[in-house]
Amino acid sequence: MPGFVLRYSVSLLLGHALPVSSRARVSQKPPAADLSQNEQAYARLQERLTTLKYKPGDYLNTAVLMNDLALGRTPINHALHRLSNEGLVQIIPRKGVMVSPLSIDDALDLITVRSVNEALCVRLTAARITLAELNSIRGLAAQFDSAVAERDMTRIMNCDRLFHEAIAEVSRNQVLIEILKVLHARSQRFWAISLAMPDHLSEVQDEHRAILKALTDGDAAAAEAAVQEHVMSFQRALLRTR
Repeated sequence: MPGFVLRYSVSLLLGHALPVSSRARVSQKPPAADLSQNEQAYARLQERLTTLKYKPGDYLNTAVLMNDLALGRTPINHALHRLSNEGLVQIIPRKGVMVSPLSIDDALDLITVRSVNEALCVRLTAARITLAELNSIRGLAAQFDSAVAERDMTRIMNCDRLFHEAIAEVSRNQVLIEILKVLHARSQRFWAISLAMPDHLSEVQDEHRAILKALTDGDAAAAEAAVQEHVMSFQRALLRTR
């Protein structure tokens, strides 16, 4: 259905989302104390937006955000403008800041662009990856599996993002790395929907293993086929929410 907004699907899936583990885990991000207030505001807001704590269509009140994040107005406003450039929020004159709606059309457009760029990325990576880099990516896949076992949705999303970012870094193509970083940032809220589906989580684990095997074998064609299946699996999962 053209223009279909995933608002109802988001609410439905969040009602059945995997509970977040109460156990503290080591984050891949720098400790908050090491970040400037601008970076802290950006990181905290981005996490709340991508995990759908702030839901599509919600209006964000700066005073409420200041209390929620324990940060001042200036860093929060700086972060909101940065997130607006990434498409996660919309700054509407005389109305305020709204969490950008989720549209299935936007998701499908992102998938089309991701499919082409992810395929190029793994072809380059398969030819250039070192044993140390392969072991690092394998470790990230293991962390993803651990997060799935512990039903920790925040870690699941973070580990999935880091897995793809690590593969992109090995491509050694800085332009492609930056393009994929933007695409991943814009895709994360859709990932929150698909990864909240337990049957899709097991598919993702199998797909990570297939990508890893192809990279281990140095098989660029197999790596491209595996990542294409991974992206299309995400599309099928999203379409099941319509």
